[in-house]
Amino acid sequence: MTMLDELHADVDARAAALAAHHAARLVCRRGCSACCVDDITVFAVEAEKIRAGAAELLSSAPPHPPGRCAFLGGEGECRIYELRPYVCRTQGLPLRWLDEEAEAEYRDICSLNDEGAPLETLAPEECWTIGETEERLARLQPDGKRVALRELFASELQVADVAQHPRLVVI
Repeated sequence: MTMLDELHADVDARAAALAAHHAARLVCRRGCSACCVDDITVFAVEAEKIRAGAAELLSSAPPHPPGRCAFLGGEGECRIYELRPYVCRTQGLPLRWLDEEAEAEYRDICSLNDEGAPLETLAPEECWTIGETEERLARLQPDGKRVALRELFASELQVADVAQHPRLVVI
C-alpha cells in the first residue's frame, strides 16, 4: 500500500464516520453528481494514481461533456470511484476551514444536504476540517503541481490518437 493509498484509506474511514453521523441529512448516493463539476484540480500524485488505474478508460472512452466532471458516466455515476481523489472523497459532508488572517471560520455544505441542524451549531468535530489532509498531500508532493481532471482524459486521448495516427502532431 502506497502512502497515497494510506491517506485515502484514512480519509475514507473518517469521512464514513462523519457520513454515518450525518446520515439523516445526506442525500449523496451513486448517481448524485451535483458536486461533480469541471475545473477540479488534484495533486499530480493523485493524477498519476488515476492514470495508472484507469488507463483503459482514459484510452478508450470519451470524457463526459464539458460542464461536469470528465469522469462521470451516463447515469451520473463516477467511473473512477475507487480511484477518486481526496477532494471527491469528502464532498457532501459539512465542511469547515479557518482563515487565520481574518480570524474567521467558514462552513459550507452541498445545498442538497442543507436540511438539518444549522452548520453554525455543529461542533467542529462534526465537520470535515479542511487543511490537515491537504498538508499531508502536499508532503507527498512538495512541488505542489496540480492537474485538472479533464486534462487526464485529454492527454491520454491525445496519446492514443498519436499512436493510431502517426502523422498527428500534438502541440
